[in-house]
Order: sequence, then structure tokens, then C-alpha cells
Amino acid sequence: MTVTLTRQGAIASLTLGDDENRFSAEWFDEIESALDDLEATPPGALVSAGGGKFFSNGLVEAEITAEPERRSAYLARVHDLLARVTTLPCPTVASINGHAFGAGAMLALAHDFRVMNASRGYVCFPEVDIKIPFTTGMAALIQAKIPPAAAIEAMTTGRRYGGPDALERGIVDRVSEPDDLLDDVRGFAESLLGKDPATLKAIKDMMFAGPVEALRASPLS
Repeated sequence: MTVTLTRQGAIASLTLGDDENRFSAEWFDEIESALDDLEATPPGALVSAGGGKFFSNGLVEAEITAEPERRSAYLARVHDLLARVTTLPCPTVASINGHAFGAGAMLALAHDFRVMNASRGYVCFPEVDIKIPFTTGMAALIQAKIPPAAAIEAMTTGRRYGGPDALERGIVDRVSEPDDLLDDVRGFAESLLGKDPATLKAIKDMMFAGPVEALRASPLS
């Protein structure tokens, strides 16, 4: 697993890793370093993607079933990541190359826009089936980012959405065939260039004040 941040012209590319890209301690260290870089020197736009079959498979089970103190610290780190990505001072596009499950799907939602592989991979919030209720912050983020009917269905049924279904329900903004995905996402990101970072940051802070406040609160609430 290696998180990498590269810049080509005005567009930064964040690769989440080439395996399941679960939220391990090592993965957090790498992605938090990348976010420090992005916040210090905002690019014209950011594209985030996985490097293999997964965008991200989300949380590490051992961490969320650990003793309360460890679990709380872990979830606080998850919440901080989601809040930071939600309010990055640049346009952000998640290139959902493969499976995005649980917190991995939430990470995709934290981006401004989502382009999904039309042929492979699912977006899914399986919490109802694995008996792990959403935290208040996670629920607030999901409900802020997708239409109400889709949020109810996704959160209460654990349904898996392929690209066309996810597009129909407003979970993603576009779909693209696998061979075209990277080019399509980069072209979309190029269309978003030219925004003032400070202004965009202020707008995002205002738009998503509720979810971010919930994410910043106690992770066990």
C-alpha cells in the first residue's frame, strides 16, 4: 500500500493505493501527509483514485471492534479525514475505479464530484448488514451529498450500486468505461480549473458546516 500525490500542471493526482486501500494506521499517515501538502499549496483541481480493483474498502475491522478508547481514537481520525477532504480549497473529483464500500464510499462522497467505472465495481454502505450503525457525522455527510431517497435506500438496505444505478440515484455524477475513465476524469477536472482557493474554501465551509461540525464532534456520538 502506498498513497502517492503527484502534480501535472494544475491538476494533482492522489492515488489511494493498489490494494483494498483500507484505513490502516500506515495508510492514514500517508494520506494525511498528502492532505497537508494539498492544503498548504492547493492545486487547480484534485483527482483521487485507487490503483487496482478498489477505490477503498473502508475501515479496518479490528479497529472498530477494539476497546472503546482505541475505537474512539480511530474513528476520530476517520472523521478528520472526511472533514478535511470535504473542505479542501480546490475542486475535487473522486475517480471510482472499483469497489467503494463503507467509509471508502464516504471518502468518495467527501469529494465535490464522483466519476465511476461504468462496468466494474460497486458503491455500497453495508453498515446495516454488518451491524455497525453510522456515526452522526458519517450519516450527516451521506445525507448532505446524495438525494434523500437515495440516502434512505443506501443506508437502510446496504444495496450495492454499479455505475449506472449509482448515476441514476445521484450517488455519482458521471460514469465512464474503464479504458476511458482516467482521461474522462482528467478532462472533467480541467473544466473545474481557475477557482480561487480561499473563496472556494469559504464556500465549502459554509455549504457543509453541518456535516463537518458533526464529524468534528465526538466520533461515538
